[in-house]
Amino acid sequence: MALDTLQKQRRRSGRLRLAGLLGPGALWLTLFFAMPLVIILLYSFMTAGPRGNVIWQATFGQYAALFTKDIYVNAYTRSIWASVLTTLICLLIGYPLALFIARSPQRWRTPLLFLILIPFWTNFLVRIYAWQIILSNNGLINSALDSLGLPTQTLLYTENATLLGLVYGELPFMVLPLYASIERFDFTLMEAAADLGASRWRAFLRVMLPITMPGVAAGSVLVFIPTVGQFVVSELLGGAKVDYIGNLLQRLFLRSNPPNWPLGSAMAVVMMAVLMVMIMLYFRSTTEEDR
Repeated sequence: MALDTLQKQRRRSGRLRLAGLLGPGALWLTLFFAMPLVIILLYSFMTAGPRGNVIWQATFGQYAALFTKDIYVNAYTRSIWASVLTTLICLLIGYPLALFIARSPQRWRTPLLFLILIPFWTNFLVRIYAWQIILSNNGLINSALDSLGLPTQTLLYTENATLLGLVYGELPFMVLPLYASIERFDFTLMEAAADLGASRWRAFLRVMLPITMPGVAAGSVLVFIPTVGQFVVSELLGGAKVDYIGNLLQRLFLRSNPPNWPLGSAMAVVMMAVLMVMIMLYFRSTTEEDR
């Protein structure tokens, strides 16, 4: 009997100790992560008031507007397409770059990775302002063209400028997972494929790419997810001439007169659903060891 009592006390003490360790983190996540998501989900089914207030009257009007009005459908389509294009460009640039770093002598790998990480030392907003100076009508590129006697180009406040800024900002998130995957690759497999008669391109497609696919999947997810909701780049480099999801969200919550929080919440919920699908595809395409 005394032994049973002692075991119960130990289990109770263990549960209290576990609750003490997990309690602060769980409380933080509940207050600042779960509760805001619940509020956004509830707001997305409410009605927008005439003065920007939220009327607690359930409706599906916000979701109907998102899938029927051209401005919102085009914003989703444009944002997803820009994210896909950014991901593909980052992959086409990042894979050779990661391969070059992985194949470099051991003493050069750390400095090369260091160069990839240097941009993170500066605030992203400051770097985008620097691109404004580079791409402006009197910027470095147009000044160089003018000095060569070539006609200047309109580079700033275009969709190409937005795409350039997105690729610049997200490229490191593609290179680092790719490097981690390629660095573990056994390059003697490529030599074995060549001995069996495969060309370099065929050996890459049939041997190297499938083995390093976890790095491709991880880099694609890390690039795609933040790009979908990006609004700073399109605002500063694109001039907000076209609407992306992030710009519409900012406008609905902060700039509209009056603001429309229910519609903005519905747009955020749909965007989170799209991102959840991407994350689920990532987990289905990779193993726990690869992740």
